[in-house]
Amino acid sequence: MKNILTASIHFSFKGKELSPSMTVELEPYLEGSGTFPNLCSLIAKANNHDAYSYEYEMMQAAEIKYSDAQGLVAEFINDEGQLDVAAFEAAWNENKALIKLLAVAEEHMKITDFSDHIELKKALLKAYMLGKKDEALNSSTSQAMTESF
Repeated sequence: MKNILTASIHFSFKGKELSPSMTVELEPYLEGSGTFPNLCSLIAKANNHDAYSYEYEMMQAAEIKYSDAQGLVAEFINDEGQLDVAAFEAAWNENKALIKLLAVAEEHMKITDFSDHIELKKALLKAYMLGKKDEALNSSTSQAMTESF
């Protein structure tokens, strides 16, 4: 499922009201870094605003408003055009994990839909998250040990 939205920033600069915006497909950013992109810099670049200017600083101080959302991201934009980025990232990562877990359940148990297997879904997701947590812990421990030598 594609997650697409329009991000706009309304701000004043030198007596002018400006509203640069852009439509963004989020998947390439989420797949690449696992985090939500810095939309202010993307909007600035797409609208030919210099990233090393007072104008850009004014953009950064303004709130980004979101509209025309498609996909999962639409569930996390409120009526005022504000996006709960942390909740969206968590839901996106969970959905990504569930796709992988459903493939495992299908291979080993011939389950093609978790809707009738809610407890299995919860157990697999919990195990997956514990594995991710252990992976992160082991990675940081290995890095700390390497740095101490």
